Amino acid sequence: MPRAGLDPAAVTEAAATLADEIGLAQLSMSVVAGRLGVKAPSLYKHVDGLADLTHRIAVLGATELGDALREAMQGRAGRDALDAALRTLRRFVRERPARYAAAVGVRPDGADDPLSVALDRALSSFGAALHGYPLAPDDRVHALRVLRSVVHGFATTEAAGGFRMGTDVEASAAWLVEFLDRGFRTTARD
Repeated sequence: MPRAGLDPAAVTEAAATLADEIGLAQLSMSVVAGRLGVKAPSLYKHVDGLADLTHRIAVLGATELGDALREAMQGRAGRDALDAALRTLRRFVRERPARYAAAVGVRPDGADDPLSVALDRALSSFGAALHGYPLAPDDRVHALRVLRSVVHGFATTEAAGGFRMGTDVEASAAWLVEFLDRGFRTTARD
């Protein structure tokens, strides 16, 4: 009989919180069970093992990221939207590193996989930052890839302590937003 109060969502949330504290690579069924005060075999009543649990954490992370981006960028366009996207992703990566790592590291099993749905929502939130720029339809995918790559690189490098130079990171973030804004504004095709 499953322990009262435990269900797949509760196990996933507890595991995600624990992974954010200790690192996704350190997560195991026994570590999660210890956090929840149960024996590891009892977790299998709620999830199908570590791979399933990691997949669920990825869905949770992608969903939370998409929601955070959408909320931060609502009513914003252009440079303000880019700034909101960068700030939101930087905060998310710092505060929820394992959820983010799972969201970008776990591959969906198909179009109907909840992870595909969550990733598509997060991607459309990033795409909203590009509204208002004079991009040709064929260039939108390229612009979205550039935006995601640059913002991801900045956020993960910062979270890993990779910015060791004396220049203020906030100044670099502002420079990055200005650079992207200028680039997206001038990339219209003739």
